[in-house]
Amino acid sequence: MKFEDYHISADIKRSLEELGFKRPTDIQFKAIPSILKGDDVLAIAQTGTGKTAAFAIPVLHLLQQRDRRNKNGTVSCLVMVPTRELAIQIADVFKQIGKYTKLDILGLYGGVEQEQQVNKLKKGVDVLIATPGRMFDLVHQQHLDLSSVEILILDEADFMLDLGFIKDIRDVLRHLPKKHQTLFFSATIDKEIKDLAYDIVRNPIRIQISPKDPVSKNVNHSVAYIEMDDKRFFLERLVKEFPTTKILVFVRTKVRAERVFAAMQRVGIESLVMHGGKEQDDRLSVMEEFKQGKINLLITTDVNARGIDIPGIDYVVNYDLPDVPENYVHRVGRTGRGVRKGQAVSFCSTEEKPMLAAIEKYMQKAIPEMKIDKNDYRETISFSEDIPNDNWQLLLEQNEQTEKKAKRKKK
Repeated sequence: MKFEDYHISADIKRSLEELGFKRPTDIQFKAIPSILKGDDVLAIAQTGTGKTAAFAIPVLHLLQQRDRRNKNGTVSCLVMVPTRELAIQIADVFKQIGKYTKLDILGLYGGVEQEQQVNKLKKGVDVLIATPGRMFDLVHQQHLDLSSVEILILDEADFMLDLGFIKDIRDVLRHLPKKHQTLFFSATIDKEIKDLAYDIVRNPIRIQISPKDPVSKNVNHSVAYIEMDDKRFFLERLVKEFPTTKILVFVRTKVRAERVFAAMQRVGIESLVMHGGKEQDDRLSVMEEFKQGKINLLITTDVNARGIDIPGIDYVVNYDLPDVPENYVHRVGRTGRGVRKGQAVSFCSTEEKPMLAAIEKYMQKAIPEMKIDKNDYRETISFSEDIPNDNWQLLLEQNEQTEKKAKRKKK
């Protein structure tokens, strides 16, 4: 079935054609008809399956069919998301698909002045994509009225629970009319997600895509055993071997992100860095530069692991393995999206081996090892511009001596 065969408005079909949307993905094929009928939907779909369009297309059609001439100060559809980046991205998808519909779409999030957002809300908004903090702030200031919401969408619901937003999710229901359509989207399903979902949806249509394998089949995985202090040399080598490749690097903390960024600067590699400690304007400009390909290396924390769609990422590098196994799936889901192939490379140090084991247990399969012999390991460090050549040999010899002592102690 093609999008041109759906009973949706010509305006939406026109924008879908311009965007190159010809046939629906599995989640779109299963979700769109139910949403158009007004059913509540509980959808479990892995990252990169096209779930944003799965709810944006039918919702825009439904709203376009309704009389919204007297919409001052009201909101028709509320999309709750866990992060600012997701709010911005989902608002962009709604705007692209709704380009010819004349519907008003607003991304509502913190980190920016609220005045412009408040002015738009006064005129009324058809689709509001909001993070809980800024949304409830404006509700309490009486700048935001949710009493006319007809459709509630919870996106990345499992991540919202991880971030402690369960009270916010339940609280928002108090501000909504009793009769409304609820669309619940999550990448994973467990007891807590089920309890929440069935608490807020009515007889939902349940949709589950690829439940047995949480990782896209378009991603090629590998793990390289590299000690913590040597990881920067191997990242340098990867970037220099593939200078035109778009690479997304995940580290565990804000401090680590800045350190890796500084290490790349020392060897003349231009990169971007992004984490929760950055101002919102900085985060937006970094994302834009990376998306446009002005700079092809982005070092980030898990702030970019969930839901963010950055076109054309060739490599995801787990510079640090994630503490939570599930986050591995979300990280590597930034590549291999749609029909594109992607590479996921993990640098695993000795102390991270238990994390690797937990990831493999979660995925129910082993990650193939990228074998590095001792000569390659040494050459990678020796060719780096980050340390003087007369020092690297000494460092390696010291490391070998430490390993030999450790082996003798075991005996």
